Amino acid sequence: MKLVYENAWLFAAVDAQRSTFEEQADLFFGKYLVQPLATIFFWEVPGLGMPVVVAWLLAGSIFFTLRMKFVNIRMFWHAIDLVRGKYDNPDAPGEVSHFQALATALSATVGLGNIAGVAIAVSTGGPGATLWMIMAGLLGMSAKFTEVTLGQQFRHIRPDGSIMGGAMYYLSEGLATRGLTALGRVLAIAFVILCIGGSLGGGNSFQVRLGLDQVRTIVPFFDSYPWAYGLMMAGLVGIVIIGGIRRIASVADKIVPAMCVLYLLACVYILVTNITAIPSACSSIIMGALNPQAAAGGFLGCLVIGIRRAAFSNEAGIGSAAIAHSAARSEYPVQEGIVSLLEPFIDTVVVCTMTALVIVITGVCDDARFSDYVANQQGAALTSAAMADQISWFPYVLAVAIFLFSYSTMISWSYYGERCWTWLFGESFTIIYRLMFLCFTFLGSVVTATNILDFSDLMILGMAFPNILGVLFLTGIVSKGLSEYQKKLANGDVRPNGT
Repeated sequence: MKLVYENAWLFAAVDAQRSTFEEQADLFFGKYLVQPLATIFFWEVPGLGMPVVVAWLLAGSIFFTLRMKFVNIRMFWHAIDLVRGKYDNPDAPGEVSHFQALATALSATVGLGNIAGVAIAVSTGGPGATLWMIMAGLLGMSAKFTEVTLGQQFRHIRPDGSIMGGAMYYLSEGLATRGLTALGRVLAIAFVILCIGGSLGGGNSFQVRLGLDQVRTIVPFFDSYPWAYGLMMAGLVGIVIIGGIRRIASVADKIVPAMCVLYLLACVYILVTNITAIPSACSSIIMGALNPQAAAGGFLGCLVIGIRRAAFSNEAGIGSAAIAHSAARSEYPVQEGIVSLLEPFIDTVVVCTMTALVIVITGVCDDARFSDYVANQQGAALTSAAMADQISWFPYVLAVAIFLFSYSTMISWSYYGERCWTWLFGESFTIIYRLMFLCFTFLGSVVTATNILDFSDLMILGMAFPNILGVLFLTGIVSKGLSEYQKKLANGDVRPNGT
């Protein structure tokens, strides 16, 4: 998922003499919304040199990993068995399978951050940032497990079989069971407002804009008529989101594997053709991570950049994935939490690492031809250059991959925003949100106001504050459920299909 850049406040420096409505609105958003929010979210914690939002996400991930006794490692293979359907129960309540829920959640996170964000991390923090990015991804697995388990625990199953669930439910109802009703309500309302705003901007308009910027380089028609791209995307998204989670999941479970395979095949091809350089690349990553003289402020700077990229990529601790996973067919809430362990692993440990290895092996960060990309932190262009240097026709593949990344992100975030909208306003007003979402899809192709888009992107980051705070009070429920489930596995009460 492409999140707002850490130096988003720089975008607030716009010309006060602009006269159009869009430009004036952009000036307002930059001065009164983007800059204040970015100043808060990216305020550096004294002594750490780390933005407060990143420190919050990292601290939560470390706590959840320790509290759940390294569930990210202990239950990894069981997660794979669950996704394979080895323990599926078709009679379990829910709307989609474990695999479809995983694909839907992944479609919202695997995206341009894996392409552009990783290149920025390596170019600014050096190869060593890759190792810390991997470590943060491993810790994020525990955060995903905890929030997704709670999403299943407090979901609502309606008479027609449809599911309502997510952070807003476990924040409001879960904290009520702890005697914190007022706090839970406040956190839930804050979460849904942030999620709705983020879904319309960062999960929608921003994705259209980024996809258009890449596609127009190989399809000149869209360069001349960007509004046509917006209409096309609105039509493609509308066809899917009108059908609800079942339609979204059925599309996501095809697009996500396709886009991952497409992108990873290109990475694998480059790595295989440069196989002799892999040991050296791995060595530079490890040595760079531990080198006190590393780029971007030495050891600490390298560590912060790697962790920051992982946090922005896999969204562990944001609370969004709990909405998708709450709709999965699962006999035990913990089962779906275990399935969600694989998200940060696939997103950060696999996809991001592959990108990083390609960047390191091709040496584009040290190539004078691409110094402007490095200086201006143009991550997507840097990754494209690295791959185009090895595969001349790669820009066409990248355009297709980015289109799939942005499209899948949009349909998943439409569901996240819709569930939050419904929680706040009721089921009868769902159509209003869907129409509004499609309007923002079109606007993404014609609105170039940076601050307007960055503001809604910042709202996604903001979701971490109410979500992690509430989850901290509820970890006892998750820990107890995990212990009980493990005992059932050991006693043979939970068995694979056909046994």
